[in-house]
Amino acid sequence: MQAGILLAFAAYFSFACGDATLKAIGHRLPVFEVGFFISLVALLPALFTKRPEDSWTNVFVPKRPGLLAVRMASGTMGGILGVVAFTTLPLAEAYALIFLLPIFVTVFSFVVLKEEIGWRRWLAVIGGLVGVVLVVRPGFREILPGHFAAVGVAICGAITVIVLRVLGPSERRVTLIGAVLVAAVVVNGVLMIPDFQAPSGDLWPLIVFGGLVVGLAHLLLVFATRFASAARVAPTQYSQIIWATVMGAMFFEEFPDLIAMIGMALVGVSGLFTFVREKEKTVWPQKTPLLRNR
Repeated sequence: MQAGILLAFAAYFSFACGDATLKAIGHRLPVFEVGFFISLVALLPALFTKRPEDSWTNVFVPKRPGLLAVRMASGTMGGILGVVAFTTLPLAEAYALIFLLPIFVTVFSFVVLKEEIGWRRWLAVIGGLVGVVLVVRPGFREILPGHFAAVGVAICGAITVIVLRVLGPSERRVTLIGAVLVAAVVVNGVLMIPDFQAPSGDLWPLIVFGGLVVGLAHLLLVFATRFASAARVAPTQYSQIIWATVMGAMFFEEFPDLIAMIGMALVGVSGLFTFVREKEKTVWPQKTPLLRNR
């Protein structure tokens, strides 16, 4: 279990590196181009998530194609919105909004799945929203498109979690991961055509690095959940706020103030509490493969 948790920390560090790379190249390339190239390169490491007993023919034959299509749509849209969020907001601020995801899972569970939600989880929802207000401070700071994009990422991630509750026990992990990356390549590839501009030579190392660390992160998560349950590994994703704060300060001169840091902490605590309560109320964390939210 300790090995699984360490691998999970490494995976989320890799994801943070990929997001920092998005921020570095995002202002120099159109959004869809960034999504296309990063997803294309990320496919290479993700192919190693195939289990030896699976054939390549079966990998591309989903058992529930309708729900997999919803997973592909939410993952692709979340990826596109993620590029917008990370290229227009400080890294730590974007993560604080994206980590509203457990809050949306709670709300969707109540509305869609008709699950009973106790007062403690509703209190966590309120706490997360208060944290976001402290980070964004509407009325005192300018609200940017990136703020809406980051919330959109959280909503797409919550839809993914709800779908994975059904798909998780039956679909192969390489199918769930590969399908989203392929969909991202196709959708972004089509949408980037009207405004296509060839990346300059100095961008290619960043593009390749960003794609490889994202694909490697998916691979590390798969290995992490082979050593430890998804329920044990999932809380490590909140380490991304720490990585984002450090990388934002080191590479982009982003220094969140005390109020913003308190808000981030509140969002993180609310999300962790929500996950713990979900684990107590349902068995889905043990059944659902741990995948990148967006």
